[in-house]
Amino acid sequence: MRNIKTEKLKLGGLFHPTGNHVASWLHPDTQLDAGSNFRHYVELAHLAEKGKFDLMFLADAAAVRGGDLEALSRWPQYMAYFEPTTLLAALAAVTSHIGLVATATTSYNEPYNIARRYASLDHISGGRAGWNVVTSSNLDESKNFGHEEHLQHGDRYARAKEFASVVRGLWDSWEDDAFVRDREKQRYFEPAKLHVLGHKGTYFSVRGPLNISRPPQGHPVIAQAGSSEPGKELAAETADIVFTAQGDLEGAKNFYSDLKSRMSKFGRDPQSLKIMPGLNPIVGRTEGEAKEKHAYLQSLIHPSVGLELLSNAIGGVDLKGIDIDKPLPTDFLDRDTNTSKSTLEGVMKMAQRDNLTVRQLYERFAGARGQRTLVGTAEQIALDMRHWFESAAVDGFLIQPADLPNGLKDFVHEVVPALQHMGVFRTEYEGTTLRENLDLPRPANQFTAATTNAYRHDQD
Repeated sequence: MRNIKTEKLKLGGLFHPTGNHVASWLHPDTQLDAGSNFRHYVELAHLAEKGKFDLMFLADAAAVRGGDLEALSRWPQYMAYFEPTTLLAALAAVTSHIGLVATATTSYNEPYNIARRYASLDHISGGRAGWNVVTSSNLDESKNFGHEEHLQHGDRYARAKEFASVVRGLWDSWEDDAFVRDREKQRYFEPAKLHVLGHKGTYFSVRGPLNISRPPQGHPVIAQAGSSEPGKELAAETADIVFTAQGDLEGAKNFYSDLKSRMSKFGRDPQSLKIMPGLNPIVGRTEGEAKEKHAYLQSLIHPSVGLELLSNAIGGVDLKGIDIDKPLPTDFLDRDTNTSKSTLEGVMKMAQRDNLTVRQLYERFAGARGQRTLVGTAEQIALDMRHWFESAAVDGFLIQPADLPNGLKDFVHEVVPALQHMGVFRTEYEGTTLRENLDLPRPANQFTAATTNAYRHDQD
């Protein structure tokens, strides 16, 4: 059991424009143009900061959804929305504490541009930036970057590992005190404190150095969301946060202990990685009211959207003409995919564990994108969260409100006070940077550390 007097759970918010539920845009209280409405995101950021969230997280894709256009016309996600780092830079100016985390794919970017973009965001925000490192699972992205075929899953992770290593090296281009900016001595920076990366690897050749000073956090916080074997290895070596889908307590505990146990071989302290499964809370003044809210959203799911969402989740399988009131044939699930292996695995477990029909499966998946849904009062939801936290299954949660902004308002106004009353969540921010609030160490500059270690070796 955890000592809740000294440890507090962490909270992030994943904000799809109108909400996490696939039919949230049909709810009359959501913002129809949310994906390109800046004031909407300002409201969400202010609400999350009022709730003392560690961070807000924006997912991304480098392509519109491909597939059945008729179904997609009823599902607006990834069709019209801001590029997230641009949006977060603007939100940095109207917030002061909340972390600002965004996805950027390693499959269709270059390390130098990503290093510069997130270093800039870290400076603009005063040390609140985070990068969610992903390998693209959307097959349509490749065609926007001069490729007819998507990189194979294993190649994507090998590229991602090298990509992340190059980015971290570029963030160390300058020592923390390199820029003296001394007018009297006519010296702007100390030449000895500039370091050329000179990377030549399998996928990238990057000389460096980066043309911006070292970020306030040393390195912006790195998040990672893959739960496949390559994904867990990458996270154990490089991540500060892991976002994951965990549907039951025992599975979450096993994932938690497995991932933490991998870190020692990379010389890392398990406390330097925060595991935050997704959570879809639907809050009511009574349990009955919460169930009514959930049932209403579920009733808005169009069958064609449910099938399209499920098709995407299992690798683009054509589900047209399938009997939606029977279980999904096992050959649809017992297969490999070149998209997201962890999503496919999650759908397989969900379908087989509960013997769901196709309709039940897509309703379950559409309601929370494969994440766990809690429907109940604020007290019930807070007690469940505390139980998972004290059971060493999580370090915190990535809250994914079903509809926005009301789902976030309910959580901030009702569940957060309950968690604070239980003593498991902060009442004030502990620091000014995202690393400080997450209780993560600030990385040493690898070039300085190498020099220090060499000096110590010479003295032995």
